[in-house]
Amino acid sequence: MLILKNAIVAHNMCYSRLFKNSCMFKFCSVKSYSKTLIFGIETSCDDTGCAIIDDNGQLLSEKLHCQNLIHLRNGGIIPDVAQDLHRRYIEPTVSDTLEQANVSMDDISAIAVTLQPGLPLSLAIGMKYAKHLSRRFNKPLIPIHHMEAHALVARMEHNISFPYLTLLISGGHCLLAVVEDVNKFKLLGQSIDSAPGEVFDKVSRRMKLRNIPEYSKMSGGQAVEVAASKATNPHMFKLPLPLADYKDCNFSFNGLKTATTLNLFRKEREHKIKADGLIPEVNDLCAALLMAITRHLVHRTQRAIEFCRQRNLIAMDKGQLVVSGLHQNYALTMES
Repeated sequence: MLILKNAIVAHNMCYSRLFKNSCMFKFCSVKSYSKTLIFGIETSCDDTGCAIIDDNGQLLSEKLHCQNLIHLRNGGIIPDVAQDLHRRYIEPTVSDTLEQANVSMDDISAIAVTLQPGLPLSLAIGMKYAKHLSRRFNKPLIPIHHMEAHALVARMEHNISFPYLTLLISGGHCLLAVVEDVNKFKLLGQSIDSAPGEVFDKVSRRMKLRNIPEYSKMSGGQAVEVAASKATNPHMFKLPLPLADYKDCNFSFNGLKTATTLNLFRKEREHKIKADGLIPEVNDLCAALLMAITRHLVHRTQRAIEFCRQRNLIAMDKGQLVVSGLHQNYALTMES
């Protein structure tokens, strides 16, 4: 469950804390201020995030405008809507971040902004505004690959040495990689179709969990997790283990989504469910999906650990696994 709790939260509210490990050491000599300050901007999906961090890794300020409730009413993230909201809130979010840190743009040493991956329309807003600030205040602009930043952010709170294995799981991505240095990564495997968060959102919508008041303000993944915690027979539904016979580290979640949907169709016919009704076994089906995705993540991660040790990519006797991508970051020790 440790991995799953990190996998099913709606979106990462801590992106704006990423910039020290991914880029600061490259630019700390750009300006001769008594203290180097990096201003970070993140707009890769549905949250507008900004933060300021100093050369000691201390977070001076952080502001986030969350669009979650608006997108829930639409049944998911609509890129055009997300872009409009980013455009509306990027300037006040930047201003609030500066005010909270009690600094001005003149005090900032460089501006870091998410370049990829993400929703192109959302990314464009952050990039354009960062370029505007860079030109206006004559500041260096640092493009950030936010999956690399996910892989590095745990080093801000944990003593993690290179190289280490990372599992990145989010609404739009799922991959395994060896982090060899701040800007050096070895990709071991990734999803060949959907991401876990995408599956949770689509299955939750098809199950009509939003019709339950308790779940009406939750993301799809969060609703599935809460519903699963109420299951009385979590082993009622048997879902397959994807890619069980494939000797690589890739992921595949479409099969689990299809299997869950077929079980849902069968139960709806069995109970003659109409319109906005839910099947009585909805909690058990959520638990089955949660366990199946957990099992798949663990299975592929175990393969990656074995591969790394065979190729001496990580420490043979003791290595570290970082699970990252959303609200929380976990650093685990792998014993031989």
